Amino acid sequence: MANKRPTAIARLRQDYLRIKRDPIPFITAEPLPSNILEWHYVVRGPEDSPYEGGFYHGTLSFPREFPFKPPSIYMITPNGRFKTNTRLCLSISDFHPDTWNPAWSVSTILTGLLSFMLENTPTLGSTKSFAYEKQQLARESIAFNLKNPIFCELFPDIAETCTKILEVRKEEQSNRHANGVAGTNDPNSQNIRDLYLDNNSNWQSIHSNVTIIISLIIFAMIVNYVFKSLKD
Repeated sequence: MANKRPTAIARLRQDYLRIKRDPIPFITAEPLPSNILEWHYVVRGPEDSPYEGGFYHGTLSFPREFPFKPPSIYMITPNGRFKTNTRLCLSISDFHPDTWNPAWSVSTILTGLLSFMLENTPTLGSTKSFAYEKQQLARESIAFNLKNPIFCELFPDIAETCTKILEVRKEEQSNRHANGVAGTNDPNSQNIRDLYLDNNSNWQSIHSNVTIIISLIIFAMIVNYVFKSLKD
């Protein structure tokens, strides 16, 4: 009897276990308890990027044919790189089924998403903004996400960190007023950075992972081309 192809549910359960065993640098992901085909993720802006200090919430919508068809990718939190609540045209999304590789996992998809986020290549669903605009949106992302009940339910630890950051900001602002210092709210004050870095990983780790993912994508496309050429 021929082996049956794994269903989307079985495959996504395997991917979930892998993510829990080997967390993705800068990214946390959870499926909806009521629907494993809908995943939510949070990207924590890497250090030394315009997104540092930000938390970016989005979704992956998987077809029932996964892993043989790619998911739709959305970003919910305003970020300055991608339009919100809009299907993103990426090589790892359902806009490009021709480049999709069934071996790619949820970890691969999210690592690739962060790679695209950190570059400036235009694509359908992307937007242009200056670095200072991205930095402002990074600051605003914390309060924005806390208004989303799904974000708070699926990511309680991150929500708690965001709440603490807002409390620190409020306290620092009160201290400035009490001391008669006008100043501006500094999104990178030491107290806030300490809280944020407790929830972040080393930038070199993601750089290495991104390099590996890109190499795998290129290799898969070359193999696919060779097979098609042989068939022709």
